[in-house]
Amino acid sequence: MLRISAFALAMALALPAWAQPIRLGAVLPLTGPAAVVGTQEQRGIQFAVDEVNAKGGIGGHLIEVQFEDNQAKPDQSVLLFNKLVDLVKVPVVFTGYSGPTLAMAPLATRKKTLLVNGGAQADALDKASPYLINTIPVLAGELEVLADYLFGDASKKTAAVLYENNAAGIAGRDDFVASYTKAGGKVLAQEPVQFGDTNYRPALLKLGATNPDVLFVIITSGTPQLADQVRQVDAKYMVAGNTFFSDPELIANPNAEGFTHTQVLINAPDGMAAAFKAKFGTEFDFFPKQYYNATTIVLSCIEHLVKAGKPITGEALRTALLEIKTFKGITTTVFNTNTAATQINMNRLTNKTDTIIKVIPPK
Repeated sequence: MLRISAFALAMALALPAWAQPIRLGAVLPLTGPAAVVGTQEQRGIQFAVDEVNAKGGIGGHLIEVQFEDNQAKPDQSVLLFNKLVDLVKVPVVFTGYSGPTLAMAPLATRKKTLLVNGGAQADALDKASPYLINTIPVLAGELEVLADYLFGDASKKTAAVLYENNAAGIAGRDDFVASYTKAGGKVLAQEPVQFGDTNYRPALLKLGATNPDVLFVIITSGTPQLADQVRQVDAKYMVAGNTFFSDPELIANPNAEGFTHTQVLINAPDGMAAAFKAKFGTEFDFFPKQYYNATTIVLSCIEHLVKAGKPITGEALRTALLEIKTFKGITTTVFNTNTAATQINMNRLTNKTDTIIKVIPPK
């Protein structure tokens, strides 16, 4: 048996380089309050990987992704990042949510590992690390679009703010307040909620007492419950938010009728959406689309390096991304910096459908 094992080992070592898989990593919330989003992100990554592997991989290399569950906790994210980079030797780690991503960013710089964010939008992500690639715009640009629309097109002159008390929520609150005030609007009140807490009634009652024209909401989960409670308190104001309103449960909730939000453009052919649903049993919605897109960007960079005969390292992948610059996948994504630029739309939830009401081209 020992001779057979030694022989098998020798044969494995003698395999040509193209037979070896390329391993990538992902640190996402797969359990806990954020799992509804993290699972969608995971499926988007896996869908893109399965698609390329079905065609034989990249230059003969199959792609493998090792998924790790951080429960959206920054401390867990750091441990899992180190595990993937130091033990599994991955050159890329996909990430989601602002807090965990910001916690891993210094490690990405130190270890020259490409950290790829396809969903978090806190402004601090823009300059957190030269190795952090944001395939979705940060909040500042998106919320400037929203503030201008609310004050101008919608004629909403006063606002209240409901925000999640974490990196994404605080950044979104600050960006909206700055842009809305600059546009000429007045912010009457602000109330925080804790991540994972879905009882918004106390905050909604306080904010409603100020009689705002619009309630700006920046929360990363719990939007269907928010819609129910907005109707329960008989709110008279308009409700507005950002891309986080692209939750299929929120869209399907009749209590969300009239909710208005900015939407980072992301499209997919009908055939692709049908294939995704057949594979996972869920719709090909915003987050799986974004992470499918982020993964195809990474895979394009890997293909670029394989064709050039260069090693697949975080440093080489970052260089390749900035050289390629424009990626025309299910949406056109342009990297003038390490944060992507793409089109933003204004959407409104109507009859359980997320409908575009205005298109704002990228600046």
